[in-house]
Amino acid sequence: MNYQFCAKTDPGRARDNNEDAVAYDELTLTAVLADGMGGYNAGEIASGMATAFIKSELSRWITEAGTNVKAKEVRRAMEICVDNANRSIFNSANSNSHYAGMGTTLVVGVFREDKLVLGHIGDSRCYRLREGSFEQITKDHSLLQEQMDAGLITAEQAATSSIKNLVTRALGVDESVLLEVNEHTIQGSDLYLMCSDGLSDMVNDDAIAKIVASEATLDQKAKQLIDAANENGGRDNISVLMVELHEAPEKRGLIARWLGK
Repeated sequence: MNYQFCAKTDPGRARDNNEDAVAYDELTLTAVLADGMGGYNAGEIASGMATAFIKSELSRWITEAGTNVKAKEVRRAMEICVDNANRSIFNSANSNSHYAGMGTTLVVGVFREDKLVLGHIGDSRCYRLREGSFEQITKDHSLLQEQMDAGLITAEQAATSSIKNLVTRALGVDESVLLEVNEHTIQGSDLYLMCSDGLSDMVNDDAIAKIVASEATLDQKAKQLIDAANENGGRDNISVLMVELHEAPEKRGLIARWLGK
């Protein structure tokens, strides 16, 4: 399988600073996106720490573990790296008054064999486009999602709710945090989109799907998504990290190559 990565982040139209952060490593097929929160620019400190630490540590572990490492081993390594990142952010917040209360959402994915090991905390999301079908494959850790799950509000009411941004989990806020990890079977031609809520709050899923499924290049799609969020108000920072899969052509045998087949 061949993989193409593309990441873009934008402050949006309402904010001067950008508290989102994105990182990826093409060699270890690792992708990380975070949306920070906290005063005195602490949100960008938290998201920057999270993406840099997790990408570095997880990529290093995967490199040392070798090509035959299994998805379940990646899952455990991911949990350990995220736990260490959580403690680092938490300790920084408690040792510097300017960083008090800082935290960040998180989406982290590692592609391995025929699996995507996907972890997330908070309301940053991962979507998948497969054979024309576009769906969200993470479930928000938010008060709004809990109300929807309990049947207290409908999806239509949720779209205009005033509590959209109240997350029930965040990295770095407490001494420990529960990372939700799931394994997804991957297929050739899949396209995965990680994003902060600066995209998903500004652009509905149907509009996102139309852009993602277009014939544009990955870079053009990422730019179009950010432009759409800004055109709809751009009330928050906007980040997208896209990963497109292509099935590698099968290697032909030596005799077949000699025969031109």
